[in-house]
Amino acid sequence: MSEFMQEAGQIALENVQSGKGGPFGAVIVKDGKIIARGMNLVTTTPDPTAHAEVTAIREAAKVLGTFDLSGCEIYTSCEPCPMCLGAIYWARLDKVYYGATQADAAAIDFDDEFIYQEFARPISERKLPIIQQAREEGLKSFKAWQESQSKIRY
Repeated sequence: MSEFMQEAGQIALENVQSGKGGPFGAVIVKDGKIIARGMNLVTTTPDPTAHAEVTAIREAAKVLGTFDLSGCEIYTSCEPCPMCLGAIYWARLDKVYYGATQADAAAIDFDDEFIYQEFARPISERKLPIIQQAREEGLKSFKAWQESQSKIRY
């Protein structure tokens, strides 16, 4: 086991023992050094997006002063959930290392399988109503973005 995975696991354990949140921890590494740590803070912040991977990504972006985390790797105590995996892709992390699996998390009532199943369904068949409205209004900002000379691509 790498020292980075061990650190992610230790963060997760300490998070449970301190009562700050769920049993999840993560570290982001660049050039062989930990630049950010994250833990699950959903219940204490309260922020439903404050998963370990997301809190680590937010910290790494602050440390590096950029939203592009290319050149970094994330070590996380558990296989990332759909939201965290999306954040990892958006942050452009180079690699993900994880400890426990989705099935291990589901066994202790952290089950994301329903989200994966929902994503596979057509929008019209999902349990959460998703209704398009005012497309033209939504396109106004897209047009402004397309024409902007000062946009920063991401």
